[in-house]
Amino acid sequence: MSIPSEQQHSRALYTLNPTGRFSDRADDYRRFRPSYPAPAIDAILAGLGRPETLRAADIGAGTGISSRLLADRGVRVHAVEPNRAMREAADKHPRVTLVDGTAEETGLEPQAFDLVLAAQAFHWFRPEESLREFHRILRPNGRLAVMWNERDLTDPLTAVYSDIISRASNRAPEEKWHIRPEELYISQLFSTAWELTFVYEQSLNAEGLVGRAISASYVPNEGDARAAVERDLRAAHQRFAGPDGTVHLLYRTILYLSQPIHP
Repeated sequence: MSIPSEQQHSRALYTLNPTGRFSDRADDYRRFRPSYPAPAIDAILAGLGRPETLRAADIGAGTGISSRLLADRGVRVHAVEPNRAMREAADKHPRVTLVDGTAEETGLEPQAFDLVLAAQAFHWFRPEESLREFHRILRPNGRLAVMWNERDLTDPLTAVYSDIISRASNRAPEEKWHIRPEELYISQLFSTAWELTFVYEQSLNAEGLVGRAISASYVPNEGDARAAVERDLRAAHQRFAGPDGTVHLLYRTILYLSQPIHP
């Protein structure tokens, strides 16, 4: 079977130091990365039972943005993140346990989780190995959720923002922010995924717009290139800001849901 181009792209991304590349951006990531819409979290949890009875593994959790959204609903969350700087930057939550592990080797117990979530992270994983690991730790009636925020280029400000950071990154391959998880669709371990789409808006002042860009690992963070990014983004902010001094980046939140298959 030939490998679809999306799979090739995903495997290429894994060679770009997915574990360490955010170490110098952890605080910006915590402060300026977008969250996810409440209806997407509703869909992830729908039908699994009362949230306070659920255990979830948030894989590639970063600074815990999605972990806290689940925990705020009452879910007990193990936030698996291999990058120490990202774990240390995470805001603490009483229902979130930070775990030093990878998607391929979480270190979590087998068939102990009702939900496995990968938010803005699946493209950094070795897909076949990570899917085997997700299958191992999920309960037979559990659920796998893979989610991305994709910038909505039909919005003028979001399109200008995207062009600025694309040019600044020399159109780096990892700047392609959303990839359909083809490996999930062909996996023998999971049922055919169903896809849901939601709308999300992130409001930012000038500092936030710059910070949002710098939180991306492919955007220059020093020297003349960093200064040029900030200059262009501040000009964009001045052009698009409303009376309250904020601009709004628009996203399409893409959610894929699937279930483990057992003989």
